[in-house]
Amino acid sequence: MISPGPSKQLAEPVIKDAGESGVRFLCLPFQRGREAARVYAKQLFMSANKQCFVEELKPGDEAADIFVLSAARLNQSKNGPYWLLEFKDATGSIPGKIWSPQSRNYRDLAPGALVWIKGRVGSWRDKPDLVVDELRMLDEAAQQALDMALFLPASKRNPDDMLRELTDLAGDTLTHAPWRKLILALLADPDIAPALRIAPAAKSLHHAYAGGLLEHTLSVARLCLRIADHYPALDRQALFAGAVCHDLGKLRELRPGPAVDYTTPGRLIGHIGLFTDMLGGFVRQAGLEEELAQHLEHMVLSHHGSHEFGAPRLPASAEALALHYADMLDAKLKQVEDALAGVEEGDWSDYNAPLERFLYRAPASPSPPLRDPDAPPADAEAGGRSEPPAPRNADVPLPAPRVRAGKGGRPGEQGLSLFGVQGESSLRPAGRHQE
Repeated sequence: MISPGPSKQLAEPVIKDAGESGVRFLCLPFQRGREAARVYAKQLFMSANKQCFVEELKPGDEAADIFVLSAARLNQSKNGPYWLLEFKDATGSIPGKIWSPQSRNYRDLAPGALVWIKGRVGSWRDKPDLVVDELRMLDEAAQQALDMALFLPASKRNPDDMLRELTDLAGDTLTHAPWRKLILALLADPDIAPALRIAPAAKSLHHAYAGGLLEHTLSVARLCLRIADHYPALDRQALFAGAVCHDLGKLRELRPGPAVDYTTPGRLIGHIGLFTDMLGGFVRQAGLEEELAQHLEHMVLSHHGSHEFGAPRLPASAEALALHYADMLDAKLKQVEDALAGVEEGDWSDYNAPLERFLYRAPASPSPPLRDPDAPPADAEAGGRSEPPAPRNADVPLPAPRVRAGKGGRPGEQGLSLFGVQGESSLRPAGRHQE
């Protein structure tokens, strides 16, 4: 607890009603300046040393601390109206309720607000559930005095490091000057770069935290480069550019902050359409050829893979298909990682509704150190003698190499290409139930 000292006696904080809303606000006095507000915030809320975190709450605990009110809906039960809530901090989220008749004291609760709550942790369907006895909104001065890192989940990686890594990859990968000029201009744009550092990749499904969009973009870009290494027939530069651009429209689709939500353009148009609208000016300044610009736009339009999942166009190029699968792989494995957090080896997660399944954390394979190839055999080290391999029976002929026919029935040269063995396409439609 921090004291303002004898020479800085300040007026007590004031509890004010918010008019018709019925919500009470904790207001910090401004007459002594913002430093006084910080002192009061620390006195009242101990914000410099937050004591109660979501990940530590368990049934039977008492909770009295500040959280983000991330969701609020007024429902009706046979006993009267009740509030169905969700609270968040940097460590996770927990559902909560305000039961009737106390719920009638709160006529309007807006998601995204920082609130001080007092309540107790119960259990609902074997999960912690917070029953709120008291809730107060924080006014602007109190909010500005808080360390927001305590309340907003964020990427474990430093956003500046991730943006620098993505920029360096672009400089190393994009040898065609217009490609390089386009992507570097996007990553350095004064409206895009700051937003990219803090933007989530989604509202809830995957990478739904500050810096999540940048983390996801960097991961998809690296996956695409690995795919291009394995399939050299792919246009490596176009695929990398598509990876960088595919989700940049989410900077306009989602509103970052304590409670991530969709913007009005995000609801009406979506991130795919929003990005294609902003792409034209960058393409003209970079001088990118029309054919390459059209291919980039197609990759962005088709990266969701199917109409069912919001793609205006189906992937029609090898690069578009590769981008779709890289994006889906990174998103799905992040969902699995989150679902298995805290699950022990050999155990199962709770039912995961987005993935429509329970998830299993398989025991890890043993990882003994690799043997030095230059080291003597084990039996030689023990003073023994290794036996030479048995001679091969010379009377048994070697099998003839199998050569597939090329076009027109002529023998074709064997070799792995983007489409399997040369002359034989192995590209299949990306159906939902494809084996």
